[in-house]
Amino acid sequence: MNQPKTGFSKRISDQNVWSEYPRPSLVRSSYLNLNGLWDYAITKDSEGFTGPQGQILVPFSPECSLSSVGRRLMPDEFLWYRRILAVPRPQPGKRLLLHFGAADQEALLFVNGQEVAFHQGGYLPFSADITDFLASKNNELLLRIRDVTDTSWHARGKQSLHPGGMFYSSYSGLWQTVWAEMVPDNYIDGLFFLPDFNASLVRLRVSSIEKVPFRGTVLDGEKEVASFEGVSDEPVCFSLPGFHPWSPEDPFLYQVKIELGADRVRSYFAMRKCSVHPGADGRPRLFLNGRPYFQAGVLDQGYWPESLGTPPSDEAMIADILRMKELGFNLLRKHAKIEPERFYYHCDRLGMLVWQDLVNGGTPYKSWFVTYLATLMNWLRLSIRDGAKHYALLSRREEEGREEFLREAGETISFLFNHPCIVAWVPFNEGWGQFDAADLAERIRQMDPSRLVDHASGWFDQKAGDILSLHYYFFTLRFRPEKKRAAALTEFGGYACSIPGHRFCDKIYGYRVFQTPEELTAGYEKLMEKVLLPAVKKGVCASVYTQLSDIEEEVNGIYTYDRAVCKLDPKTVLYWNRTLRETYARLAGPEEKSPGD
Repeated sequence: MNQPKTGFSKRISDQNVWSEYPRPSLVRSSYLNLNGLWDYAITKDSEGFTGPQGQILVPFSPECSLSSVGRRLMPDEFLWYRRILAVPRPQPGKRLLLHFGAADQEALLFVNGQEVAFHQGGYLPFSADITDFLASKNNELLLRIRDVTDTSWHARGKQSLHPGGMFYSSYSGLWQTVWAEMVPDNYIDGLFFLPDFNASLVRLRVSSIEKVPFRGTVLDGEKEVASFEGVSDEPVCFSLPGFHPWSPEDPFLYQVKIELGADRVRSYFAMRKCSVHPGADGRPRLFLNGRPYFQAGVLDQGYWPESLGTPPSDEAMIADILRMKELGFNLLRKHAKIEPERFYYHCDRLGMLVWQDLVNGGTPYKSWFVTYLATLMNWLRLSIRDGAKHYALLSRREEEGREEFLREAGETISFLFNHPCIVAWVPFNEGWGQFDAADLAERIRQMDPSRLVDHASGWFDQKAGDILSLHYYFFTLRFRPEKKRAAALTEFGGYACSIPGHRFCDKIYGYRVFQTPEELTAGYEKLMEKVLLPAVKKGVCASVYTQLSDIEEEVNGIYTYDRAVCKLDPKTVLYWNRTLRETYARLAGPEEKSPGD
């Protein structure tokens, strides 16, 4: 097994690791970054921390090389983190909050020997007010983490204790930024912007610890274009006549300043609308800001050779986004993973649409059913209901696991609500832990009416949501255009080509193997011409090619795992993305039409 690395890891050290402000949607001047070297230990006993076994570079998981540990955490083990926080107890009227970007899976926090907070959910951020547990100056932070990966029903994405093929190496512990900030006693703990594109206004809810008045201003550069005031936890709205819309070609962001008591925060939002309407050809089509817009995308799983789920740096995420834009793509499907919030910020400011998967969970999957038989059933246009009768078949028999997934679905939507780049939620993929998808689609629509829902990506369609979601790797692409839901090819391709010197291992996994980049490009061009272009003419409104980069055994990336080689000819990819967009625009028509038109 080889250990490829991207060029980004060369600049990483214990003094230079993820120093950027981690929460761009709610910014304060107070900020203390806690990434860097922490003491660590791995024990079999939940009470067994007696001292460090070494040091680990946070925020990299112990399984990856950048952490300097290189050891897999097993389900019967406990991972401990320890460091000294050299800050005094805040003065009266101030609180100190400790933030964790993500800790996989269960985390128990102690401060100066006292239990402070417990969090379950390996992909979502959590915070703790540690003010009342602080000593005079030097304070011990101790964190105990357990990760059972794919041996239970918890969210795990593509992680596996037995990686291979389409499932990859597991990662655990602290894998996103740890930081602290000072806030007033009553502080803003949430902002929710809901643009109304047609009415030229924005609805806003400001959440705070206690219900009090607030006020704010909206800026276009340095120019104030709107102001608002209200009471926290009550909705307010403000008008933006003649607003500047957001799109991948023109990713315009409005800046916001808000004052609530002694608290001062900065944020941003954008005006954009995603919808499904009949096109000029009469078929349901995807529109962006009232105009037909073909979404040409790639599957983005966010894995890195030297750091697994954690991008090696902020620059590494930016580079991935820009690489895809340079190839003419305007969409990333963030697959089975939630990234650090800065990823979505960069998509917002650079102009990249995102279809966001909810992270899949459930007990171990029955591959004979959800992979092999389901592929054939999909081609034969057969499906099953995903209700109680089939919970066990889809690995969702445990009520506790279903409840956990619903809770984390709501937390995911709340966490990412303000990012205009996200235009669709994808609750389930290929039946992995799927259950009651139609009910969840409606629940998501109630939580977030501003985005589309692809309720069951690939197969086990329950006739819900906004998208007829198709996966195409084998057989012939077959579908019947519908009257209301837009058709999307949400996974296809998966063409493999292994590049010597850039391999993770000698084993090759992919859906069709090519020996050279030239052969791969020829196969890609044939796929575009013979499959995707006719599908767009028939009604397909978005496409997601598998995938952005190689990952371990799976060598079907446009780029190699180390991001050093683009295996497809860029001019060919650009040509076909332009052709698809132009074809779509001719078919769908100049502007949206309501069903009554």
